[in-house]
Amino acid sequence: MTPADSTEVTATGGHALVDEIAAKIRDRIMSGDIPIGAQLRQAELANDFGVSRTPVREALRQLQTGGLIEVLPNRGAVVRVPAPWEVREAYEVRAELEALAASRAVERISRAELARLREANQEMYDRSLERERRQDEPTAAGRPQNDVFHITIAQVSGNARLARAIDEINETFPRNVSAQLLVGDDRHREENFQEHVRIIDAIESGDAEAAAREMREHVRKAGEQLARWYERRSATVFTG
Repeated sequence: MTPADSTEVTATGGHALVDEIAAKIRDRIMSGDIPIGAQLRQAELANDFGVSRTPVREALRQLQTGGLIEVLPNRGAVVRVPAPWEVREAYEVRAELEALAASRAVERISRAELARLREANQEMYDRSLERERRQDEPTAAGRPQNDVFHITIAQVSGNARLARAIDEINETFPRNVSAQLLVGDDRHREENFQEHVRIIDAIESGDAEAAAREMREHVRKAGEQLARWYERRSATVFTG
């Protein structure tokens, strides 16, 4: 570390600066702005954030420890491609947690919240279809409606620890991939829409068992589709 680097880290709070940069890099990865397999060059990131390489280097180490990036021979730091088994394990747990949230939401949801779920589901479907027509590249901007759907149910469950656990799993993988799966696949888009409708209908009808069952099946299916996407992607990301 050079004297200038040392002064910068100390003056800005050291760990706070590193945490801030790590969060910014993480946001770019999760949004798809930095795609999986992409190299993370310290000099470019330092220039983007207006800092020296030292806090950037420490931020990358932090993200490596968290499993979001990895260091490869002759490539340096790159965005890590999640292993399909990791996705399947995470979504197996998520399915049970969200099933519990859906069952708890039955006794707690309001008419306004039900309307919000239906509106978010329809908007997600419409936006996905529109992006396909325009041939847009899916990004995290395509996910807010899906987030509204799942986060609303988690919050309505009335269990903050449960909602945090669901969010933690949801933040494990880049968020633009799920949106990408809906674009260009009419069948998947329609199935996803109808699965959401069945979940809403079960909650609205007061059937906690059906709400849990529909949510569990929906999340498990989404996890399997995501895992298969990573299987295909991992075969080409470093060679394509």
